[in-house]
Amino acid sequence: MNIGTAADQSGLPAKTIRYYEDIGLLKADRTANGYRDYSKDDVHRLRFVQRARSLGFSVEECRQLLSLYSDRQRASADVKVIAIEKLGEIERKIVELTELRDMLGHLVNNCHGDARPECPIIDGLSGRTTGP
Repeated sequence: MNIGTAADQSGLPAKTIRYYEDIGLLKADRTANGYRDYSKDDVHRLRFVQRARSLGFSVEECRQLLSLYSDRQRASADVKVIAIEKLGEIERKIVELTELRDMLGHLVNNCHGDARPECPIIDGLSGRTTGP
């Protein structure tokens, strides 16, 4: 199938599919006239990568996961290690985002939002602290 059909069936833009091929994540066959020719297995791998990316896996992690996916002798422990590392990364990001939300919320709550020039948000962003 051509790249347009592969894009429709995988849910990925053709540009992304070309990028994945350029970086060696996927290898499409070529027809006699040089056009990319994707198989159902290629579309399945594209969907696999799309789902992995939606869970936050990097392209390199997707490369590892695809390698494990095609290795019928793999140990599930190898896959689990990658997933555990990603889960830890996500949990750290959640903590960081929660701290950012709390800090910004504090600044917003302490700003009167009136015509006065004093603004705790500007002071907080500039590193100045406001008095009691």
